[in-house]
Amino acid sequence: MTLMPRAVPPRAAWALQQAGCDALLARLYAARGVQTPDELDDALHHLPPPDRLLGARAAGALLADALQQGLTIGVVADYDCDGATACAVAVRGLRALGQPLGWDRVRYVVPDRARDGYGLTPALAERVRALGADVLVTVDNGIASLDGVAHARARGLQVLITDHHLPLQIDGQPRLPADCVIVNPNQPGCPFPSKALAGVGVMFYVLLALRAELRRRGVFSSQHQPRLDGLLPLVALGTVADVVRLDVHNRRLVAQGLKRIRAGVLPAGLAALLAVSQRAPARASTFDLGFAVAPRLNAAGRLHDMSLGIECLLTDDPARAHELAQQLDAINRQRRNLEAQMREQALLQLAERELPTDADQAAAVTLFDPSFHEGVVGIVAARLKDRLHRPVFVFAPAQLDDGTPCLKGSGRSIAGFHLRDALDAIAKQHPGLLLRFGGHAMAAGCTLSVDGWATFDAALRALASAWLDADMLQRRLTTDGALASERLHPDTADLLEAQVWGQGFAAPIFSDEADVLSQRLVGQHHLALRLRVQGQLMDGIWFGHSDPLPARVLLAYRLQSDEWQGARRARLVVEGAQT
Repeated sequence: MTLMPRAVPPRAAWALQQAGCDALLARLYAARGVQTPDELDDALHHLPPPDRLLGARAAGALLADALQQGLTIGVVADYDCDGATACAVAVRGLRALGQPLGWDRVRYVVPDRARDGYGLTPALAERVRALGADVLVTVDNGIASLDGVAHARARGLQVLITDHHLPLQIDGQPRLPADCVIVNPNQPGCPFPSKALAGVGVMFYVLLALRAELRRRGVFSSQHQPRLDGLLPLVALGTVADVVRLDVHNRRLVAQGLKRIRAGVLPAGLAALLAVSQRAPARASTFDLGFAVAPRLNAAGRLHDMSLGIECLLTDDPARAHELAQQLDAINRQRRNLEAQMREQALLQLAERELPTDADQAAAVTLFDPSFHEGVVGIVAARLKDRLHRPVFVFAPAQLDDGTPCLKGSGRSIAGFHLRDALDAIAKQHPGLLLRFGGHAMAAGCTLSVDGWATFDAALRALASAWLDADMLQRRLTTDGALASERLHPDTADLLEAQVWGQGFAAPIFSDEADVLSQRLVGQHHLALRLRVQGQLMDGIWFGHSDPLPARVLLAYRLQSDEWQGARRARLVVEGAQT
């Protein structure tokens, strides 16, 4: 591994510090592209108005008509955390805005990952119609659901698509669903300044547009209108969980959501999920949302039914929320056990095929085993991608909508290898091989016939060999350089943890020379360290690493605050080493 220091523009860092920003934070923010203090102001009035989202005003009018006419709205959710939070935001927001009109006619359906696949299908449209819905609203899906939208329209449903994914490409041109209202910052012609909104962010903006439309119609005034800021904790959770780029707009949404969580203003279900994760709301961070709460919600969509997660986010009964959070926690433990078994099986398969487990040779890796579970293949692919620093696709047995056996796979990639483009190239090279595919640069999925894996494996490896050179296959870790000795303190760790970090705005990783005074294995897979850094004695831990370190080494680490025998201390969580 090579550690690469992050460049810090001195003028930007100086300007931020002169504006009152902490010197360390000024350096970190400047290195991440922040140029002016205004970008650090998370006040809601800095958010772009909803009218800048193409289709938002039409969506507001459509929903306002439904509320005023007493129509029933059916929300089609998705089975990941972004889809679950977007559904909860839609249901809670519509109820709040409909209350002055005496309206509460919102229902929702959630596709089953194995039975329904992704997006709005004709079968799902029929389920929405069976609920008595007059208006169908998708959240976090629908932009590529041409057949599902057409079926819904043919059955008399009005359709509103709220999504953030890329449109379907046909002959190199985007193809949008017809005869419906679409709100998606990534649709052609949308002038919205952020293309990185998560599905839950798009739905939140649609509710802002609906409230503005109801104001125009005189249902309420700006002084006496339902508040929507109570939805921001769910917006923050879905945004972090979906690993969208935290541009300045998303950082504001997440920051506002975290402020409310830390103040104890959050839905009962989110509070319960933090509790079962042993995380205190008063100290909630983006790390807690992304690595503690989100996996428990996602586990329901992977192994069970995301309706369980959505119900948890919708209930206002603390006892019911606690009961549901406990169930989600149990499902997540089941998911972790299944993932560990699949990961071990995958590593055995790599060894048997004489493929590298240390990323020395193959440019890409694909794996399949009849025992794999389709709900967990994405997580296993992500873990192997991190370990091998190679594009990885993992397949499991599954069934098509008509019950025909097939293979469903999920892939994760590295910089320089656009996974969806790779799938598109394979589909063109081998017509009929991919029954279905989609995704984006770093994550994608596809469906193969039961005998298509070997052909796909060879095709993906050939593309990776052609698109990736030796330099791109070298593992690199970007760091923020050394941390001054006076900053190796739990107060610094607390300061850093309180900030908004995430995709495209990476949490700080520092690097420094360290003397390794002692090292021992804990839990068989983790390396506990006693270190001397900047003249200070520090404890360190390297999770998932068991190989011993030399006496002196360049370490990359995160600074973490913890408590030991009643005293707060700082420790180093090692992320990598250059020997």
